[in-house]
Amino acid sequence: MNVLPLQVTVAASLAAVAIALWAGSGGGARGLVRAAFLRLDRVATGLAALLACAALATAFFAGLWQVVARFATETPSVWSEALVRTALVWMAYLGVAVALRAGALVSIDVAHRYTSGPLRRAVEAASLACTLSFMGVMFWFGWTMAGRVQFQEMAGLEVSMSWGYAAIPLGAIFAVVGAIAHFLDRRNEELESAV
Repeated sequence: MNVLPLQVTVAASLAAVAIALWAGSGGGARGLVRAAFLRLDRVATGLAALLACAALATAFFAGLWQVVARFATETPSVWSEALVRTALVWMAYLGVAVALRAGALVSIDVAHRYTSGPLRRAVEAASLACTLSFMGVMFWFGWTMAGRVQFQEMAGLEVSMSWGYAAIPLGAIFAVVGAIAHFLDRRNEELESAV
């Protein structure tokens, strides 16, 4: 196994955490970097949410068409099932960015509740490092897999399988932005309402 991608992923994750710690701890140039990244996050996470909603709507209407075609006309559609499956995959991978930004996906609630000060920030940094490393692995292997299947076609849709697998690296990119933005501007709505 080639360990270079994993080494690069871990190194990039640690560098990103160090930069996020630097940007999140002061004003001046640090504040400008933080504000610029949060503006990027508003656009990226908004786009990811919009695309995820569009993918869900696509899956809904394709599934509805499948039911109508199968039971009303008794001629099932050959493309709708593959489209539903692909749209749901896209929805899930793009939705990860939105969930990470809201702090609703990878949340260490107990450790966050019972720590404070530098220890809490260290727990948040460790969580960010793990999240970024995982998203790096998802990006690398998703990109590799999309390249491997580019000459295969999806049954029923007659488009390249790469379109389905492209959700993995693209979702990972959006998720990285959401995770870093959550670290810089933490939203704890789920902690406030938790029992």
